[in-house]
Amino acid sequence: MYYGKIPIELDPEQVHEYLFYLQKKSKTPSQTYFKHTVYGLRFLLKSEGYPYEYLRLPQIKGEKKLPVVLSKEEVWGMLSCCKLLKHKILIGLLYGCGLRCMEARNVRIQDLDFHRKQLKVVQGKGKKDRYVPLSEHLIRGLQKYIQFEKPKDWLFNGQPLANRAGGDFDSRYSQRGVQWAVKQAAKAAKITKEVSVHTLRHTYATHLLEDGLDILTVKELLGHANIETTMEYLHIAQLQNIRAFSPLDTLFTQCSPK
Repeated sequence: MYYGKIPIELDPEQVHEYLFYLQKKSKTPSQTYFKHTVYGLRFLLKSEGYPYEYLRLPQIKGEKKLPVVLSKEEVWGMLSCCKLLKHKILIGLLYGCGLRCMEARNVRIQDLDFHRKQLKVVQGKGKKDRYVPLSEHLIRGLQKYIQFEKPKDWLFNGQPLANRAGGDFDSRYSQRGVQWAVKQAAKAAKITKEVSVHTLRHTYATHLLEDGLDILTVKELLGHANIETTMEYLHIAQLQNIRAFSPLDTLFTQCSPK
């Protein structure tokens, strides 16, 4: 629209001139629009079979921020303040298994292996399956929850909603419901940090490293594709070489009443 041409008809100088215009444009609210313009051009080049170097697009450097991590006492407080068993088990899974929000919503009864003390995370980020250890404490809670709630397929059910195709109903616990449960637990525990669902995953990784698990095993448990992503937690935790376990085990040992 700016030049009256499609982007692949432009030379690199014209692209750079337009990107410079976006950065200097007074009505541009932030760098977000500029970044998405670059990302859009990259996607176009990929779709058309051109290399990124074709337009010599600038690199977008992400902001380096360390994740928010809870103490074991704060996690214990969240678990203790849950009024519903469902929410306690949900937070126990998010923290005790390091699950993403979608992974927790997608847990089925058939994914739980109490004999081997494992949870199969099916088609996580990157469309990969992985296994994570289940704490004995969490297994007891899960058995009690399943006996009481009697879920048939999904471990966590919510209000059935029709999918966008207008066909089957999705009875899984909603993303908003998971987020609300975590926020309410953090509020009840009087935690002043900014707590999200992903905070529990960050806390899982950090506590495992602090409890002595090696970083390569933590990488596999988190389902990270690159070790560089996992190494961010080295800014917070130290390492030792011991076998994999759930941090819920040491949480109960250190924080439960004597």
